Formats: sequence, C-alpha cells, structure tokens
Amino acid sequence: MLIVMSHDAAPAQIDAVIAAVQALGLQAEPIPGSMRTAIGVLGNQGYVDDSTIRELPGVREVLHVSKPYKLVSRDFHPQATIVEVAGVCFGGDNRPPVIAGPCSIENEAQMLAAAQQVKAAGAAMLRGGAFKPRTGPHSFQGLGLDGLKLLRQAGDAAGLPVITEVMRIEQLDAVCRYADMLQIGARNMQNFDLLKEVGKLDIPVLLKRGMSATLEEFLAAAEYLLAEGNRKVVLCERGIRTFERATRNTLDLSVVPLIREMSHLPIIVDPSHATGKRSLVPVMTRAALVAGAHGIMVEVHPEPEKALCDGAQSLTGDGFAALMADVDKLLAFLGY
Repeated sequence: MLIVMSHDAAPAQIDAVIAAVQALGLQAEPIPGSMRTAIGVLGNQGYVDDSTIRELPGVREVLHVSKPYKLVSRDFHPQATIVEVAGVCFGGDNRPPVIAGPCSIENEAQMLAAAQQVKAAGAAMLRGGAFKPRTGPHSFQGLGLDGLKLLRQAGDAAGLPVITEVMRIEQLDAVCRYADMLQIGARNMQNFDLLKEVGKLDIPVLLKRGMSATLEEFLAAAEYLLAEGNRKVVLCERGIRTFERATRNTLDLSVVPLIREMSHLPIIVDPSHATGKRSLVPVMTRAALVAGAHGIMVEVHPEPEKALCDGAQSLTGDGFAALMADVDKLLAFLGY
C-alpha cells in the first residue's frame, strides 16, 4: 500500500500517519518528494483495511500495490536512483559508464596490463574475478584473497575503482576491504541469505539477473537488498537461458526499458556473458545503450587466447579501444 500525502501536509500529520501504520503492525517507509511526501506500507501479507488511514488529516489518497517488490518499484520511489561508486555515477541522466577487465584475475602482470589498457581507452571501472563460480569443479576457480589484492593494486595503479564478485557470506569482509563495489552473480541472484547480509552493508552492489530468472524474480531479489537498508543497487542484464544455442545466452534487451519503467534502480548490460562471442560484443553494446542502459560491463584481456576463463568472449586491448571510440560517438549522438 502507498499513502500519498497532500503537498501541504505538516510534519506532524505525516508522523501521525506513520504511527497509524505502525499501530497496524506494519512498517512505514517515508518517501519524500519534490512536491509531496508518500509513505510506503510494508509487511502486509494481504489486503490492508485503509479506512482509518484514509481519513487522517493530510492524506491525499491511498493506493494498493500488489507487487512483491515495493521498495524497488517506481510506485514507491518515482525519482530515479543514482548510485555513485568512487565518483562514478550510474543512473539518471549521467553518461553511462563502462566497466571493463578480465573475467578472472590470473597474475600481477595480466591485471596491470588490463587495467592500463581499459583506462587508456576510457573505462570508468575495473572488473576482475577473484572467486569464480564455474560450472565444472575442475575449472579455474580464481585466486581468492591473493586475487583481491592484485585487483586493488591494479585499480590503484590505473586510477580506477574496482568491482569483484562475492559468492559466500564468509567472503564479505575480505571483498569489502579491497573492492569499491560488490557483484552478486547470476548464480547467486536468489541466494537470499547472501542478499540479506549484503543488504546490511553500506557499499554499492551490482546484482546480475539469474540465467533463468523472470523480471519479477529479478526485481524481488533486489528488494531483499533494499529491505535490509542498502539503497546503492545497480541491476545488470547478462543474458538468460533459452533454447537457442548459437550464443552463450540470449540477451534480453527488452528488460532495459521495462526496468526503467518499473523500477527507479539503474540497469546496465553485460554483452560479454550474454553472447559469449567476441564479435558480438561491440554491436550488442551499442544496442544496449540505444535501449537505455545506464552502463556497460565488458570483458577485456591482454591475451584472450591465453585466458584461463572466457577468452572467447573477451576483447583485446585494441578491440576495446575501438569499441570505446564507437561508444563515444554513439553517446554524443544520444545527447550525453
């Protein structure tokens, strides 16, 4: 339920409505706006009798919201959320940043080279996986803590903030020491215990869509983060599993404008994991930006043919530089 207050509602009237909601055993979430304040009602398992609240002084109207995600919905928060990560802004009318780097952190030389290449081409953030959720147990699983240190070292050397994936609650302390932004990967989108713990932290989070998740399930997963207090959430479309085998996944670009309609959270696109093909990354990057993506995440490796993970979808340094030149032209055309 959403309670919309009159534009001239006094603070005491807003407090009285909040108290009335709490008296019903529900949670009241004030949502200040430029014209008026709204109050979101959370915790109800069914229809709420609004007869007493509707008649309180200062109440303009009461709207019943049946969505399982409320805090992430534009019904509760009409203004677009802007998430800042060490000076890099996602959302609103900000120029869409590009996150780039290798899938896995392999060694010091690789990370330093990748960081220098993506920085020179115009990337805003450096990515790299220290903990890797792989389909097979015999595949490279990442360098763990040593990898985190190498990622931080490379980011500092290039002057870039860094993002890396966290897979388990026990990894949170270590990852938070080294990363500017946490990534929750597709396989952990519905790891609700992890979502709750990350939601308690004051650190930006990139939440990737699960490979078989519906849009409602995706937004409901984000709701776990916001419900615990973390509002610094960026969503990421990275392709979903369909019957098509020509690409690694099927990139669902329709989700970008849909999320912009339904949610106030920023949405970026990862065309590398979506397509699994280096040749498709540039064109799908451009398509994602035209669709309204608030940013892009791509994989870049100094020597993709030697990569321990996802070399086939990783751009070379020169390939990334060419992509960024095209992105600059496109963003200028789009008015950024």
